Amino acid sequence: LTLCLVLVLAANLLGCTSWLRLSQSSHSPGLDYPAAGTSSWDSYSAGMGAVYLWNRSRTNERKGTGERKTPEGSASPVQGQDGATPAGPEQENMSPLDRAQAAKNKGNKYFKAGKYENAIQCYTEAIALCPTEKKTDLSTFYQNRAAAYEQQMKWTEVVQDCSQAVGMNPRYIKALFRRAKALEKLDNKKECLEDVTAVCILEAFQNQQSMLLADKVLKQLGKEKAKDKYKNREPMMPSPQFIKSYFSSFTDDIISQALQKGEKKDEDKDKEGEAADITESCGYLKAKQYMEEENYDKIISECTKEIESGGRYTAEALLLRATFYLLIGNATAAQPDLDRVINMQDANVKLRANALIKRGSMYMQQQQPMLSTQDFNMAAEIDTSNPDVYHHRGQLKILLDQVDEAVGDFDECILLRPDSALAQAQKCFALYRQAYTGNNPSQVQTAMDGFEDVIRRFPKCAEGYALYAQALTDQQQFGKADEMYDKCIELEPDNATTYVHKGLLQLQWKQDLDLGLELISKAIEIDNKCDFAYETMGTIEVQRGNLDRAIEMFNKAINLAKSEMEMAHLYSLCDAAYAQTEVARKYGLKPPTL
Repeated sequence: LTLCLVLVLAANLLGCTSWLRLSQSSHSPGLDYPAAGTSSWDSYSAGMGAVYLWNRSRTNERKGTGERKTPEGSASPVQGQDGATPAGPEQENMSPLDRAQAAKNKGNKYFKAGKYENAIQCYTEAIALCPTEKKTDLSTFYQNRAAAYEQQMKWTEVVQDCSQAVGMNPRYIKALFRRAKALEKLDNKKECLEDVTAVCILEAFQNQQSMLLADKVLKQLGKEKAKDKYKNREPMMPSPQFIKSYFSSFTDDIISQALQKGEKKDEDKDKEGEAADITESCGYLKAKQYMEEENYDKIISECTKEIESGGRYTAEALLLRATFYLLIGNATAAQPDLDRVINMQDANVKLRANALIKRGSMYMQQQQPMLSTQDFNMAAEIDTSNPDVYHHRGQLKILLDQVDEAVGDFDECILLRPDSALAQAQKCFALYRQAYTGNNPSQVQTAMDGFEDVIRRFPKCAEGYALYAQALTDQQQFGKADEMYDKCIELEPDNATTYVHKGLLQLQWKQDLDLGLELISKAIEIDNKCDFAYETMGTIEVQRGNLDRAIEMFNKAINLAKSEMEMAHLYSLCDAAYAQTEVARKYGLKPPTL
């Protein structure tokens, strides 16, 4: 899986309201925004994607995919082109450069014959013979010797000779790429990334081999950094809007429902003050009150009190605490609580099913789709009439490209809860994606008609408009897509991600950079914990050539990441931007900007 797909998995399966709303947040934004149902690696590798976005529309034109294994031919016309070193008077009449070229040609013959030690001796002779002012020729000889060392897997020597070649010819693609590969073998990923970034820019992103190496190194760097950072991060509560969106994706969830009769103070009790005493002493009920007041920071501690006291609501408190552990990105703490609820045979089946959904989502974040599928299937077995199970399993099936099964799950959810506007809209989107990727115009139109029906029947469902807007954008019906995003904003004015999507639309539709940035800035103003907005802003700043500003935005997004995989993706973007700053400083190389 590419990092882009990983982020889709991480964002969606946490349980947020809209599959599209979060899956879009992982796409690399820009002037040719990717179509629904495609992933960024259909254009090119996801790790490099955001930083090298300007070139995405050209990637299908890539031509260079071959290995750079062979040494180079003559850098200057010379005598003795047959590869034999001239002898006697003929050699005496040759210039030092001609003699060096002859030695190099002899080395090339040895190289092609697989006699690398002999080739190295010839290239060494060529280096010694070549006049120091002939830098282009000298750089070729060093690069050729590096190619021979590479065959012997002498990576330190490869780096040394390629460095000599690059020192004389800073834009020497073969030497830069060979050094990048050797640096990877030496586990020097940072300098490897800088070299391969320079190669990608010099080749105008036309060589798949260098792009794949860049993507590979970015993923490795991202994972390494995220593993360390995430382990030591300070847990951070998401914004109230995010939390409310999360809980709104569940319709059969006991812990997210309002306090029931008998739970509130002064209800269903004979003695004055008795209910108040019960509420004050019950950690779970206090946590529920804090939920209603949006005082989320106190919920985990109150649930802990209920659990440690062995109170009446222990199962509910375990599930609520696990849910907030997931929301702050602490899956390690969440799993034991979820396990306990799932194994409580006498607990309410709704609690156990909800715990299975959340643990299954957590497994998908951790790239364990088999365990995730098992949990969703178990939830369906123990609570066959729970629409949440089918709704969330449908989203899982979409992510696993099992669209027919996803549609079946959405249908089951709709059968159980006909007023589920979200399931109706997501079913339309699943059908649209299937038709779009299958290049079936008639089915695409059927899906578009389905969206019209959804927004007609559920005019207050912001998700329906958002999903429809994405489909309209794919169909390049930008004006109507813009109207759909306006409806989303009208219904949910505090939803920051909608402003980001609308801003991206302005870039694609009108190439209006100022308006796009204004809308994304508005998203940050609404929700300063919206990592999607910072990531998008960073990506745009890369395209504008403002690399320092881009790195600042990516770092803000990293600090807000809700999962280790999301953090790894963001580190990849940040590292790619930083590599470009180093390449610009060292070699004066920059890709075109907006």
